[in-house]
Amino acid sequence: MTRTESSRRPLVVGIGGTTRPASSTERALAFALKGAQESGARVQLFGGAFLHSLPHYAPETRELTDEQHELIEAVRAADALVIATPGYHGGISGLVKNALDTLEELRLDERPYLDGRAVGSIVTAYGWQAAGTVLTSLRSIVHALRGWPTPFGAAVNTLETRFESADTCSDPKVVEQLRTVGQQASNFALAFGAQRADAWHAVERKVAVTQD
Repeated sequence: MTRTESSRRPLVVGIGGTTRPASSTERALAFALKGAQESGARVQLFGGAFLHSLPHYAPETRELTDEQHELIEAVRAADALVIATPGYHGGISGLVKNALDTLEELRLDERPYLDGRAVGSIVTAYGWQAAGTVLTSLRSIVHALRGWPTPFGAAVNTLETRFESADTCSDPKVVEQLRTVGQQASNFALAFGAQRADAWHAVERKVAVTQD
């Protein structure tokens, strides 16, 4: 690992949206990724249209589509993630769940599933009860995938909050909360990456001393 590689900007991958273009969920995710960028990260967004293009994941199917490969490779390279889902009937949407199911292809990786990655959680719902329930569910899924849920998760009540455009939101406090999710994901990735780099350099020094 070179000094350039160890100090590179972390990659934060965003996954979320609905089948509806410019959904509140996708716009909330975009605000979070801006927060990650402000903290020094590179970002890559997989929005609703992309998620809708993914076929239903079937582990017995060995021929993956180009879209499935694209998602898998992006998450494999990611240092952190932000996942945003609408709350549907007390749970995460099938669209987002299918994308997460696709990550089963990472099970044999050196970093299986979401291991070693911070994961920010965002839920949009038409009411507070669904938002809180689904946020807890999403965090549990992240744990099952060996990810590290960020301390702060954002729940957006779309009954009260409106995203008029990609860059505007009716509630500045919600914008700040969403940016916090992205910032925490990015900051964890930077800290974890630095720790791994220090550990690697320590090993290199021990090898050099042994060889001398």
